[in-house]
Amino acid sequence: MRWLTLYARSRQVPASLAAVLVGAVAVWALAGNGDGRSASLLPVFALAAGVTAASVGLGGQDVALDRTAAIRWRFRRTAHVLLIATVVCAVPLLLGVLGEDLATAGFLVRDAAGLTGLVAAGAAGFGARYAWTPPIAWLSVSMVTPSPEGLPEEVAGWLLLPPGTPAATWTALALAALGTTVYALAGPRR
Repeated sequence: MRWLTLYARSRQVPASLAAVLVGAVAVWALAGNGDGRSASLLPVFALAAGVTAASVGLGGQDVALDRTAAIRWRFRRTAHVLLIATVVCAVPLLLGVLGEDLATAGFLVRDAAGLTGLVAAGAAGFGARYAWTPPIAWLSVSMVTPSPEGLPEEVAGWLLLPPGTPAATWTALALAALGTTVYALAGPRR
């Protein structure tokens, strides 16, 4: 169990978890206003804040040391990405039990998986320091994408579409699988 504690500390898991909780509680408090205008954006903001906060742990203090260690990093990297998705999705669900529901479970699971895949791909492509850029960029594109009239608009705006939309679900699954695989095999960029 000692290696798990050391791993969590080196990946700044306690600080990331605190930031995920603070972000979700802040969004949950904003949802209590009940204006209804930004109802679909608030859960996405909570998830984006969560994956952004957790992205700092996708790289260690010394990437060269991580690459030379005689342990199987692929399994640990995959588990770390899956843990981020689980925690980022579970926090808004737990807050929904305590009070106002931010979104349906299907919406939260889909968007958490896709955003986590984006942050994992960002870590592999840009390093852990800038892993937050792909999810924030895609969220920005989703916010200005016109209402979906075809497949390209549905793919671009998948974050804000209802949970039963096939294009949104497949986009999120593809991003989750691709990002997790690339990060597990390549690791964070230096």
